[in-house]
Amino acid sequence: MEELLKIGSLEKRYDGFSLSIAALSVAPGTVVGLVGSNGAGKTTTLKAALGLIAPDGGTIEMLGQRIAVGSSTIDKVKAQVGIVLDTCAFPSTFRVKDAATLGKAAYATWDQQLFCQLRDQFELPEKKTVAKLSRGMGMKLSLAFALAHHPQLLVLDEATAGLDPIAREEVLDILRRFMEYDGHGILMSTHITSDLEKIADEVVCIDNGRIVFDLEKEAISDQAAIARCRQQDMEAIVASGTFDEGSMRFISHGFSTDLLVPDRFAFARQFPDIALDRATIEDYMTLSLKGETR
Repeated sequence: MEELLKIGSLEKRYDGFSLSIAALSVAPGTVVGLVGSNGAGKTTTLKAALGLIAPDGGTIEMLGQRIAVGSSTIDKVKAQVGIVLDTCAFPSTFRVKDAATLGKAAYATWDQQLFCQLRDQFELPEKKTVAKLSRGMGMKLSLAFALAHHPQLLVLDEATAGLDPIAREEVLDILRRFMEYDGHGILMSTHITSDLEKIADEVVCIDNGRIVFDLEKEAISDQAAIARCRQQDMEAIVASGTFDEGSMRFISHGFSTDLLVPDRFAFARQFPDIALDRATIEDYMTLSLKGETR
């Protein structure tokens, strides 16, 4: 089955910032997590992919169709895409039940029963206006709206931001059920990397408009590790030639150093006396973005 989203050589330039994404894709049956610091280019990437802003170069294909701002194919494709951006997109005077009225008019596949089910599950009063919703409630309303027209692809920008841990787990359960259907996929930008630990298949990190790494989650959470090194340990590792020049990523803490290890099993065989902790996505990202190199 063809990729749900395929980005190639995407370019977007602003004063003081340029985005250059060589390749990014979402395959059916895959949850892709997009991580990076504030201002790294995550939201710009999502908006370009959705045809909300015009890129300066590159190609974007969604559900097998070329996407361009103002093209005749966008509306047709977007009917199969659920979108939750980092702010609630409904007018402040909208009531929760007005979102359902809009959904009925906009989507032939609108499922009123599913919307009401999610509305009740999220405890969204139908007469409450958007202006009176908290940030978390606004995100829940956006997610209920996005899911209620049965999209094939979900594009989420900080969809769990503003939610307490219980509500975030509830949302993740809904996303897991969404992924039970063949051919579905999710592109999910978030600062809450612990959510990606639970749901992502692939993690893409963007910094300064470029992709720093694009890895299967298992390559991070199951294979990588953080080595807790003393000075003599670092000297031994450098002398061993285990790492190619410039490939070491580490952060020093006075008398100890945290070293990013891509393969903890091979490293443990070579250095059995050095303590290793499994890497989290946050660990991997922090060392990749802020670590010194050698």
